[in-house]
Amino acid sequence: MASSRLALPAAIFCVVVVAASLGGAAATGKTGRITVYWGQTSSEGGLREACGTGLYSTVIISFLTDFGGGNYKLNLAGHAWSAVGPDVKYCQSKSVLVLLSIGGGVGRYSLASQADAKAVADHLWNFYLGGTSTKSRPFGDAVLDGVDFDIELGSNAHYGDLARYLKAYSGRKPGGRKVWLTAAPQCPFPDRMLGEALRTGLFDRVHVQFYNNPVCNYRASNVAAFTSAWNKWAASLPGSSVYLGLPAASGAANNGYVAPATLKQKVLPIVQKSKNYGGIMLWSRYWDNQTGYSKSVKSAV
Repeated sequence: MASSRLALPAAIFCVVVVAASLGGAAATGKTGRITVYWGQTSSEGGLREACGTGLYSTVIISFLTDFGGGNYKLNLAGHAWSAVGPDVKYCQSKSVLVLLSIGGGVGRYSLASQADAKAVADHLWNFYLGGTSTKSRPFGDAVLDGVDFDIELGSNAHYGDLARYLKAYSGRKPGGRKVWLTAAPQCPFPDRMLGEALRTGLFDRVHVQFYNNPVCNYRASNVAAFTSAWNKWAASLPGSSVYLGLPAASGAANNGYVAPATLKQKVLPIVQKSKNYGGIMLWSRYWDNQTGYSKSVKSAV
């Protein structure tokens, strides 16, 4: 994402649960799949509204801004938590995946040890996924499909451990559904925060952020560098669906915005050559509301 979070975040890391037809390595060509971030301004509308558009295959709730060392803080920037649970169930009834993002561009988070990673995995399982807690669950009995890791701050240590612990919960969710892991690193390869974790080979989806990174953003004068970066990511993740991460408006990031016509005519023909191309990721629902970006490109994605 971007550096501030309406023009915002960065590294992203997801854990999702869904039918096999919605994940894993995608076939070459169009998929129609768009992932969007929601939750950082109340003016973007509700989660139900986002899912009801039919534009998105995945909506990521953002953010759990603090975690590690026994400290946890959920920040939904003015959205009422009480409305989220019923909306999650609505989204899932429409076959839209709903994830919780941990991290972001602000907050206090880190994993001090393997034991700390286990504790965070247990917290996520019991408070947001298929577990139980003696304390109130923020979204009630709604069971999220997974967890998104948007790791931008602090150390890169033990995120591979966290992935392993979360993956181990596969089959324990209602209906025996597995937990899928995805990540959204920055486009310079390998990613500084998530590169080591990605080498575990556990991630089903990777949303690579091709913005706020002039060295690999798409623009007319940088086509070769963009193509090289995309091909490195796709080749390094043969078992993952790789998504092209973009801002949904020029104001949503410091740089890297690609106009819809350019995306359809110039960029998608490059990335859709990869056999594991998965779709696109947009920051964010707020900005997509302003521009109609997803609606204008979905048929080509």
